[in-house]
Amino acid sequence: MTAARARTGAFVAGVLCANSIPHLATAVAGRRHLTPIGGPRSSHRINAVWGAANLVGGLALVARGVHSARDVPGEGRWDSRLVAFDLGAAMFAVWMAGSEAALRGNWDADPAPPGPRS
Repeated sequence: MTAARARTGAFVAGVLCANSIPHLATAVAGRRHLTPIGGPRSSHRINAVWGAANLVGGLALVARGVHSARDVPGEGRWDSRLVAFDLGAAMFAVWMAGSEAALRGNWDADPAPPGPRS
């Protein structure tokens, strides 16, 4: 495996692992959240499946990169693949924050926080 291919796999793994977090958190909270398999108001069960699929895919890519590390010359334990993974996760987080702020796809219709009203 080439170093560029290993970094690309690590980047995609970072994106997938980062994407799993909001879906798994939504599933644990029992709320609805957008998924490509269930639409904009996907149930917590669909979010659990989607989040788990993203996490498994990301971890599979990480495992593949770990097992192929001996094939990448000049790369040690903490190498450019870790930077690529982190960059993928960070870029996904920035994209997600921007898209949520602009589109408000996962926001409730009533943005007022619960509690006493005056």
